[in-house]
This record gives sequence, C-alpha cells and structure tokens, in this order.
Amino acid sequence: MIDRDSEDRPALQRGAPGGGAVIELDVIDRQIVDELQRDGRMTNVELARRTGISAPPCLRRVRRLEEAGIIRGFHAEVDASLLGWSLMLFALIGLESQKGSVLEAFEAEVAEWPEVRECHMIRGGGDFLVRLVARDAAHQNLLTRRLTEVPHVVRVQTLQTIRTSLDRAGVPL
Repeated sequence: MIDRDSEDRPALQRGAPGGGAVIELDVIDRQIVDELQRDGRMTNVELARRTGISAPPCLRRVRRLEEAGIIRGFHAEVDASLLGWSLMLFALIGLESQKGSVLEAFEAEVAEWPEVRECHMIRGGGDFLVRLVARDAAHQNLLTRRLTEVPHVVRVQTLQTIRTSLDRAGVPL
C-alpha cells in the first residue's frame, strides 16, 4: 500500500477554466471521490484498501475533500414510491421579471415546500426548472395550483415522469 499523507501531496488547487472554480485533484483523490459516489457507506478502512493507501491518510483526504466542498454530504437513496410519493414531475416556471429580487423570492418560496426536491435557474424556455414529488394526481394538481399562485409567476408547465430509466448520482471521474 502507498502511504502518502496529505502533507506529501500538493494542496487542492483551484483554477477557473470555463467559468467556475475547479479544484484540481490527484489520482488518489479522484479514486476516493469515485468510490464514495458509488458507495458512501463504506468504511474508511475499505475506502483506503480500494484506493491503495492506509486508513489515516485516507481519512485526512476525505476530510480535506469535505472542507473544500467537493464532498458535500452523505445520504441514503430511497425509493420514493415505497414511501407514498408515487409521482415525480418537473415544472417549467416563467416569471414576469428576471430582477434579482424576483428570482430570489421565487427560490426562497419553493425552498420551503417539502415536495420540491430540486430547483434550477435555467436559460432558454423559462426561468426555473423545478423537480417535485407528489403522493397522487390530486396532490400534483394542488402543487401546480400553488406554483401558479406564487408571486411573479406567469407560466407553469408541468411534465409528469412516466418512467426513469437512468438516475445517476455524482459526476464522471
């Protein structure tokens, strides 16, 4: 096993090609992130084994990746339908204005709704794309009506999913 401590390698480096801040990772950091994307429940000892380093430096690297914001958390992936959330829908939202205060007010409003699972400001065709879950068709209709009543909303187009054939977490590494 390679026992390269975090102090033996360069610090996480930030660059900005293409816009946002990009954090440069070495091969081992990439392996750690890749393995944790696949199985966030594995023990540090197992993660160290899979990446070819010993446990203490592995744990330090994971903590550094968390501090850098690359690893933002760990969660359980659940089957929504088995918990009573049988419908998933997307809503394409158009607002009357793109002023910062209007955009922020919309984001703050829908962030309070437990049914809203994702909210993305988008370019082209609308202002926001929102993913929601609903218990049934009546609940979906209620959510759609609530969206149309949010201040500054002028258009709501809902798209109900029929089947999800692919739902990947994380990013390719």
